[in-house]
Amino acid sequence: MIDHVMLRVRDFAASKRFYDAVLETLGYRMLMDFGDRGGYGDRKPYFWIGTSQEPHPRTHLAFMAKDRAAVDAFHAKALELGAKSDGAPGLRPHYHPNYYGAFVIDPDGHNIEAVCHTA
Repeated sequence: MIDHVMLRVRDFAASKRFYDAVLETLGYRMLMDFGDRGGYGDRKPYFWIGTSQEPHPRTHLAFMAKDRAAVDAFHAKALELGAKSDGAPGLRPHYHPNYYGAFVIDPDGHNIEAVCHTA
């Protein structure tokens, strides 16, 4: 059900040093680093940290979708229910070639994603 989670942090470098060290003890490492955000895991990034200067930073939560049509349906239904789009359904090849996701802002301001990793 949960594909990945992102915590927003004020100081990416300090948080990276902390999570690099503590997650290494569990066998995880940063697999993707974009300078202001990065993802930890073993085979793929499941836990992300990303810079935010907001006083009450929002959480990012991604749900696994069975296919791209489900991602499209998720986005359409969320907008129908009053959510704001934070990224229309589509490929995000900077993550990997088959990364197909859609992002919405929920009623409390959190960034919620549906993602499919297959073609």
